[in-house]
Amino acid sequence: MARPYWSGQIQISLVSFGVKLFVATEAKSEIRFHQISRKTGERVKHQKVTASAVEDNPTEPGEALDKNDIVKGYEYRKGEYVTIEPKELEALRIPSKHSIEVSQFVDLNDLTPEYMEKPYFIVPEDDVQAEAYATVRAALKKTRKAALGKIAFGGREHVFAITADDDDKLGGMMGYTMRYQEELRDPAEYFKDIKKVAVNEDSLELAMELIKRKAAKFDPGKFKDQYEAAVRELVEAKVKHAPLPTEEAEAPRKAQVINLMDALRKSVGGGKETEAAATGRKKPAASEKATSASKGKKGISLVKPAKSSGKRKSA
Repeated sequence: MARPYWSGQIQISLVSFGVKLFVATEAKSEIRFHQISRKTGERVKHQKVTASAVEDNPTEPGEALDKNDIVKGYEYRKGEYVTIEPKELEALRIPSKHSIEVSQFVDLNDLTPEYMEKPYFIVPEDDVQAEAYATVRAALKKTRKAALGKIAFGGREHVFAITADDDDKLGGMMGYTMRYQEELRDPAEYFKDIKKVAVNEDSLELAMELIKRKAAKFDPGKFKDQYEAAVRELVEAKVKHAPLPTEEAEAPRKAQVINLMDALRKSVGGGKETEAAATGRKKPAASEKATSASKGKKGISLVKPAKSSGKRKSA
């Protein structure tokens, strides 16, 4: 098992137990790019130099600084800094560096996605802590609540939400760092110019039917990174000096969707059949359709958008 990212206590009133936090995510992409010189093909290295070295001799490379020669600095006045040593930051008196004190419990539905930041696995520190851990987890699960507190790591103090994991066989708990209110931009600045329109009841019913037919249990394993696969294909073609894969241009559309109602009916999969069901009319018999076709009469229908073949052609 990986080393814990944070170790400490969860404190709920007079109840406390030791836990360890593990980062619940990892980068899975195997495609890694480096910066290289277009002229020589050599790897580009970034070095830290003083600002004066660049300003005095912009055409000459400055002397690289040793890691131990670099400290954090806060600009309290233009061009003037106060330095902060790592040990000084470590000595700050912040209780949440070692303990998550739960200040309240909230409904799970109140934890809206825009506030959630990064997930962590929470495990008991050892077997001695397992009883208190399991009891708190079961209580959170039955009440469908999340515990909120604060935790300090990574150079700042975070709001931290603790929830029971859904899998009772594993019996674990999840933690989520959350964004502060002031970190979220005001949605009114972006939504205020949206035109206010009346929603047609028939269109709404069709939209709800479309959602119902497309609804399924969330399976994260179904989603794959197609961009990475395409980049890998490009890289392999370059390595083998093969023709580069390019995407086929989509054929121009002959017409646009007539209106929202027609688009919804088509999406639901009914076309004329759906329209007949919505209006209470029976589906015409085959002989009637043939007669109608022989007379050259055509009803309003949508032009199907051109489907991309999904195949790639060589450049």
